[in-house]
Amino acid sequence: MSNYVIFTDSACDIAPAILKEWGVEHIELSFRFQNEDREYLNNEMDIKEFYNRMRDGETAKTAAANPEQFMEAFEKILKEGKDILYLGFSSGLSTTFNSARYAASELGEKYKDRKILTLDTLCASSGQGLLVYLAAKQRDKGESIEEVAVFVERNKLNLCHWFTVDDLVYLKRGGRISPTLAFVGSVLGIKPVLHVDDAGKLVSVSKARGRKAALNALADKYGELAKDTKNGTIFICQADCMEDAKILKATLKEKYKADVKMITNTGAVIGAHSGPGTIAIFFIGKER
Repeated sequence: MSNYVIFTDSACDIAPAILKEWGVEHIELSFRFQNEDREYLNNEMDIKEFYNRMRDGETAKTAAANPEQFMEAFEKILKEGKDILYLGFSSGLSTTFNSARYAASELGEKYKDRKILTLDTLCASSGQGLLVYLAAKQRDKGESIEEVAVFVERNKLNLCHWFTVDDLVYLKRGGRISPTLAFVGSVLGIKPVLHVDDAGKLVSVSKARGRKAALNALADKYGELAKDTKNGTIFICQADCMEDAKILKATLKEKYKADVKMITNTGAVIGAHSGPGTIAIFFIGKER
C-alpha cells in the first residue's frame, strides 16, 4: 500500500465518489449566487438546478480555497504518517494553487519528516481530472511519490483542453471576450472554440458557425493533436448538454475508432464562468 496520498480540488470536475474509487482526496471550492447570502460547496447543489438558475439570469460568483482549508485537510493526512502529492487547479485561472503551496510550506515546518509536493497542473475541469486519473494509475503501478510527480510534470503540457460554449454572455461577463464580439457572435450564431494554453489560461482559437460545426471542430482537434487517436484516454465534460456529449462521443468513434473513457459534469465552480451548454474534450496530445 502506498505511503502517500494524491490530493486535488473540485475544479477537476470528477465526482467525489469517483475520486474516492481512485483513492484520491480532494478539497471543495465554493460558489454563491449574487443575490443570495448562502455559500455552496462545488458539489452541494444539484447540477441541473445550478444551470437552470443561470439560464434564468442569476449570476454565480466563485471562491478559491484558502490556506486554512488546505492546512486542515493536509494535516489530517500528515498525522496518519503519509506524504501528500497535490495536483492543483491551474494558477492561470485561480489562486487555489497558491493557497495550497502556502499551506504546504507552513506544515512543512511542523512535519519535517513528511513530504508535501504541490504541483500546478496548469489544467482545469476534467483536463485536471484526467491528469489526476493518469497519476493514480502510475501510483497503482507502484511508483513512488517522486516518480508520479515527475510523470505529471512531464505530461501536463500535453494535456489538451478543447471546448466550446453555447452562450457567449458568460465569457463576456468574465472578460474573456469583448461585449461587441459577444453581441455579434450571438446574432450570427457564432460558437468560439477555445483551449487552455501552456500558461494554464483560456484562449479563444477559432470560431464555428453553429453548434454542430463547433462539435465537429472539437473532434477535428482530437484528430489533429492526439498522441494516439485510437487508444488514447478521452474525457468529455458537459454542462447540462448530455445529448451533445453523446454526439461528440459518437463522432470520435466514427472518425477515429476512439472510445471515450468518461463523460463528466462541468461543476458549478467551472460552469459559473463558462455557462450551461459548455462542452469540452480532454486527451493527451503531441502538444496543447
